This record gives sequence, structure tokens and C-alpha cells, in this order.
Amino acid sequence: MRGALTQLQVVYALLLRETRTRFGSNHLGYLWAFIEPALWIGVFSFIYGLVGRVSPPGMSPVAFLVTGVVPFSLFRDTTQRCMRAIEANKGLLFYPQVTPLDLVIARAVLEAATYLTVMGLFMGGLALYEGTPRIDNLLETLAGLGLASGLGVSLGLVCCGLSVYSPTVERLFPTVVRVLFWGSAVFHPVETLPKKIRDILLLNPVTHVVELVRDGWFPGYDARHIDPAYVLVWILIMAFFGLALERMARRHLELS
Repeated sequence: MRGALTQLQVVYALLLRETRTRFGSNHLGYLWAFIEPALWIGVFSFIYGLVGRVSPPGMSPVAFLVTGVVPFSLFRDTTQRCMRAIEANKGLLFYPQVTPLDLVIARAVLEAATYLTVMGLFMGGLALYEGTPRIDNLLETLAGLGLASGLGVSLGLVCCGLSVYSPTVERLFPTVVRVLFWGSAVFHPVETLPKKIRDILLLNPVTHVVELVRDGWFPGYDARHIDPAYVLVWILIMAFFGLALERMARRHLELS
């Protein structure tokens, strides 16, 4: 069995490779990580202006959208990139030191670092325009982003293991993401919704993540219904099945 130091070295090498592969040798690749969520935020800010919709009192509309779009994008992109880790790097699995789990971990770390940077750029730019924000609890916001990453990694690990046996998983993923996108309270506080709708949305762990990020960022934000423990249960269950599938996929790849 490999030691922890060996695994760290492998993951670090894979992380450097993933960074070069994803972002390339110029800065345009890095810029795109910022542009995509910026487009969503810009479009919905424009729609809010057209229909006269405002964010909750005391909250910047742009900051409100950032705290919804960024955690959801972190979850979505982490899941998607972890799911495709084996398919995109099959050649590396010929090296005995590299396992499918290493590929997933490297991609997850890169996505987390990327979206932490994106969040910082958005909020830093907003602070220059609107003044220094009053952050209620930065640790709570970071915990929300961490849970978003954890959900993405665990679900991505499950999908990655399943995709070894059936490509249907990757085809279904965009449809599932679209449903989750509109059912994760990205554009509105959960508390403002009718109880029946709110109870349905709260079954989705991503809703809790988005609300946790906002609860930490905005002083006085009402997120009484969130339950981080509920999200952790989802992460642990999916991680358990994901790791089991990863072991099965590893044996399947060795035999094929």
C-alpha cells in the first residue's frame, strides 16, 4: 500500500497537470473561470432591474446573486470534473502510483481553489464599488463553500465510478443539474417562499449550502431552516458509496 507522503506527491503532480490542462499557458483560461459566473450574475441583475425585483433589505443585489451563483457553480463544476476524471486521464492509470481517487482529489482541490479566488474577486470588486462590506461570519461563509465542494466531490466520485460501467451517467448529468439549479434557492431566499415549496427545496442539500453562505455573509440574514448536519450526512453517504465504486472501478480497469 502507498504511504500518505507518496499519495500527496502524486496528487500534487496531478494538480499541476490539471492546472496546465484546464487553464493553458495564457491568462485567458483563468479569466474564463471568472467570466462564466459573471455572465449569470449580470443577466439576472439585468432581469431584476427590468421587473423591479430587489434583494432583501440591506443586501446588495449583486452580492446576493454572487452568494448564490458561486457556491452552486462550485458544487456543479466539482461534480462534473470529478465525474470525468477517469475518462480524461485513462493514460495516467497505467502508472501504478496513480489511482482514480488521486485524479478525483486533484480535480476537486483545483475547483475549490478556483472558486475561492472567484468569490474573492467578485466581493473585492464589489467592495471597491459599494464600499467595504459588513460580513457577519466569514467562517460560516467558508464552511458553506467547503460543504459545496464536499457535495461536489462525493457526488462526483459516485458518478465517476458509475461512468466506468455506463456512459449514460454523463448524459443524464446536465438534466439533473438544470433541475438542481432552479431548485437550490440561487436567486431568492428560502424564507420568502410558501411553506410547501420551501419544504421541497430544503430536501436538496445544495439549498442548505447556498443559505449557509448567505447567512455567514449578510448580517441579519434569516436562514433559520438550514441544517449543516443534513448536508454532512449526504456527503458521508455519497462518499461511502463513491469510494466503494472507486475500488470496483479500479479493479474493472485493471482487468479490461
